[in-house]
Amino acid sequence: MDAAAAPHSHREPQGRADLAKLALGALGVVYGDIGTSPLYALKECFAKHADGLGRPLDVVARTEANVLGILSLVFWSLVMVVVVKYLTFIMRADNEGEGGILALLALVAKRKDGKPRTFGLVALGLFGAALLYGDGIITPAISVLSAVEGLAVKPLSEMTIESGDAGGVLDRIVVPLTVLILVGLFVVQKRGTARVGAVFGPAMLVWFVALAVLGAPPIVHNPRVLLALSPSFAVMFLASHGPLGFFVLGSVVLCITGGEALYADMGHFGRKPIKWAWYALVLPSLVLNYFGQGAELLSSRGELALKNPFYALAPAWFHYPLVGIATIATVIASQALISGAYSLTQQAVQLGYWPRVTIRHTSGTAEGQIYVPEINYGLMVACVALVLGFKHSDDLAAAYGIAVTGTMSITTILFFVLVRERWQWSMPKSLALCGLFLAIDLLFFSANTVKIADGGWVPLSIAGLVFTVMVTWKRGRVELGKAIASTTLPLKDFLDDLARTKPLRVKGTAVFMTSNPDAAPPVLLHHFKHNKVLHEQVVCLSITTLHVPEVNASKRLDLLHDLGEGVWQARACYGFMQAPNVPEIMQRCRERGLVTNEDDTSFFLGRETLVITEKRTGMARWRKLLFAYLSRNARPANAFFQIPPNRVVEFGAQIEL
Repeated sequence: MDAAAAPHSHREPQGRADLAKLALGALGVVYGDIGTSPLYALKECFAKHADGLGRPLDVVARTEANVLGILSLVFWSLVMVVVVKYLTFIMRADNEGEGGILALLALVAKRKDGKPRTFGLVALGLFGAALLYGDGIITPAISVLSAVEGLAVKPLSEMTIESGDAGGVLDRIVVPLTVLILVGLFVVQKRGTARVGAVFGPAMLVWFVALAVLGAPPIVHNPRVLLALSPSFAVMFLASHGPLGFFVLGSVVLCITGGEALYADMGHFGRKPIKWAWYALVLPSLVLNYFGQGAELLSSRGELALKNPFYALAPAWFHYPLVGIATIATVIASQALISGAYSLTQQAVQLGYWPRVTIRHTSGTAEGQIYVPEINYGLMVACVALVLGFKHSDDLAAAYGIAVTGTMSITTILFFVLVRERWQWSMPKSLALCGLFLAIDLLFFSANTVKIADGGWVPLSIAGLVFTVMVTWKRGRVELGKAIASTTLPLKDFLDDLARTKPLRVKGTAVFMTSNPDAAPPVLLHHFKHNKVLHEQVVCLSITTLHVPEVNASKRLDLLHDLGEGVWQARACYGFMQAPNVPEIMQRCRERGLVTNEDDTSFFLGRETLVITEKRTGMARWRKLLFAYLSRNARPANAFFQIPPNRVVEFGAQIEL
């Protein structure tokens, strides 16, 4: 995910002050999602559950054994998934300091012998990335909605069994107010997060302190809930409840949503600050709050607290201020998921799995702070539609979890390939560790599959759509490249023709973009064929995206070679988290000996019009049509490569696909 307010850096913290600063920033970005889970996680565990056929099961009774069992499940889920899996092992699998499922996929995309990986594993990684888009849509909707629902919950001291938790007229403004907050959140994205980001960490610090302070008093009054720290209560709960205990796991998983963010945001803060923030504040605060909610459920007011155990912790005078604090916290959590979708899209574009989109850098100092309008407004429409469609966080919770657990399961599989092939672990060691992780992941995932009909289809549908776009775009570009290659000419043969024919040359420099550095750019051939002239200097420029997050500026110009006849070959390399910049590359060419005048340089680009035919190309007709649509609506190449539009010459060509 993209660090909305963090320095885009892979450095280790220098001293305690620097560590504390980075840890504070991590609070606002990394832990926003998992930090707001207490709003709804425990409440959902005691809500109504259904089996795989939609038949209602018994509600979990509010007994001491059940409360301790569920608290134990929550605690050990945090320990096994967050502490053991992510903080101890997965975060060691960094790609030049960067984390996340696409960074992990880039690490295992090629075999040890250099050959490309089979499509099955790559497709699995892409689907895991696609699931994160579903997470990015559901998290803002359920988080903000669950916080605002506090308006419709009376303070516990004012409740009665008859009145329940209805807040009267306030109940009717929950959905409109949630929609208003979400729309406002997405509208301000174009301003960038550099300014508001400065308050993310401190605001979440207040939130986590509030979680701890609210949870501590009930624990003091009923310290027996601390017995749930023993895993035996979790085991007894699952053993004594049969199918119901299994389906409760689908709600328990809500306490670890956001765990993937620890790995995805590693490049922005580093391992140490993320770990320090977790152990020093986040884990103690979460445990105190969850156990405080459990103690409240076991109190004399427990039946009323079932309505909303989180808000039941607040004294009457602090109820509505807590609603405000919770809303701010959920907005921050949403911000992290939104900016994470931007970062994921940029990586997919650079790796060739997504059409070119508008990528605007909103900070002059933090490279990771970007804004993608197309993704922003797509997320906004989807989030608002979810809130209007589900209306209650209880209903929306059914759509949550399956995306998170699906991504976690795929991350484990990719990690297994990594430890076997790159870290050279033995098979027994690899299977023992990854088998344990995958068993936990699949247990949670299967417990969530029963929710597909009630809302789990939402993230799966979103992921399916995104995955289809990814593989179609990648396959379409490959087929398009083959079609173009069949009409081109080896660069050496073109140079021989120039030496033999001695065509008319005009002043200036012409830069021709090409994806194949060994062949003459098709646009160059068209230009020469129709105009019968060439510039004094011709630069064949290819840009390659490496399977690393970033390439140092001094190393981006990988090759510059004078081929003779006034023709130069240049090759630039970028990481998958960087945006290519052709003017910058030309400046580096000048520094390396290419004599050009910036005002006398033209850039020649090709624009293909795809003609869909019935010929067999490895793509079904519907996929060809989808690729053609995506190609027509992709961002223009000159804008993507940051080429001044008044210096661009485009040549069109019709290509059969």
